[in-house]
Amino acid sequence: MDAFLLSRLQFALNISFHILFPTITIALGWFLFYFKLRSNLSGHPVWMRIYRFWVRVFALTFALGVVSGVTMSFQFGTNWPGFMEKAGNVAGPLLGYEVLTAFFLEATFLGIMLFGIRRVPNWLHTLATFVVAAGTTLSAFWILSLNSWMHTPQGYEVIDGVIYAKDWSAIIFNPSFPYRFAHMLLASGLTASFLIAGLSAYRIFKGDNKIAPKLALKTATYTAAVLIPLQILAGDMHGLNTLEHQPQKIAAMEGVWHTEQGAPLLLFAIPDAENKTNHFEIAIPNMASFILTHDANGEIKGLNEFEGEHPPVVPVFYSFRVMVGMGMLMLFAAWCGAYWLFRKDALPEWLTKVFIGMSFSGWVATLAGWYVTEVGRQPYLVSGVLTTQDAVTGLPPANIAMSFSLYAALYVVLLIAYIRTLTLMCRKSVGIEEISAEERAQAKQPLSPIQAN
Repeated sequence: MDAFLLSRLQFALNISFHILFPTITIALGWFLFYFKLRSNLSGHPVWMRIYRFWVRVFALTFALGVVSGVTMSFQFGTNWPGFMEKAGNVAGPLLGYEVLTAFFLEATFLGIMLFGIRRVPNWLHTLATFVVAAGTTLSAFWILSLNSWMHTPQGYEVIDGVIYAKDWSAIIFNPSFPYRFAHMLLASGLTASFLIAGLSAYRIFKGDNKIAPKLALKTATYTAAVLIPLQILAGDMHGLNTLEHQPQKIAAMEGVWHTEQGAPLLLFAIPDAENKTNHFEIAIPNMASFILTHDANGEIKGLNEFEGEHPPVVPVFYSFRVMVGMGMLMLFAAWCGAYWLFRKDALPEWLTKVFIGMSFSGWVATLAGWYVTEVGRQPYLVSGVLTTQDAVTGLPPANIAMSFSLYAALYVVLLIAYIRTLTLMCRKSVGIEEISAEERAQAKQPLSPIQAN
């Protein structure tokens, strides 16, 4: 393989591993803030028990996110020097703002949140939890602003092949940013919700009859049930925005080879790039046009209008269906879970196992969505301005292959260790996470309806 393909594979590997952890921490920080507020307002110790368990999960996840994020910055200089050389005037400041604002807040208050619960006033610890949660969201703001600008660049000028900023407000709030930011925050909320619900269900399945996992399960399930419809709405709006600014990506997602009106929605097909057609189509007539244009006979531009300017169809086409399919499964699980918890106050065994199996379902949907987004931008790094080929390194392929292999081996080990650690934390909590005698006496008092929900 040449340096270009190896560099793309290595960056895909790194960003795939990295995105797993911010996807959890962005929303998990707000869950922690909620648990802390409930503890402060109710005075019931069960909420602090929930907080203490999940703050350890947050710390572990945050650490892996930071470490894997560092490797990303290295590759801008090693594998993609052309990107920073030509787009660094825009990318550099945005990445700098993320470090100076978001990461600074997170790093400063994270220690107080993790270790200051008995060492600082309660109000300060609550404030630290809020600041860390806000910091993770602010970090997502800057990163997605840059990434969105690469898809829909605005507010720039090109002088001698180098991109310069002209209007920072147009750069930051580029046309796709609001939709992608909302979509990502909701995706994080769903990822964290299913992780909390899944691990809580696992504890209950292993015989943990304490109040804490039951309340955590209920909180996460209700949250997921509310966020799913919002994510569907956000996805629809994002799709309309993509149709306007990146119609070639939409054509690849829908498998539309030739411009047509009343395009069908392909539930399944095998795209054939060589012959520019699809095989074994399972389609709903006119539905793609209706969803994307809100008109059953609306026109969708085909890939034929973007010769040499459209992304590879197969990965975009299948990734989109994995994302949507997993989203529908999450919708089913969340609404079934909310129904059973509301009516029966507990999940049946089969649904408990479903939640356990879907603990990391948010990862699958998020990765598939990012593949649609990033592969769908090709052949450009900055749409219409800088191609991926023009930014690649001149390093020997052997060097890249070696670093790729090392990264892959390390990430497999870290991912297995992460999941194994979470499992051991759950198992340990079943047997030894008990509240004190004083707390137990308080916990015997029935929760008020507000506390219990």
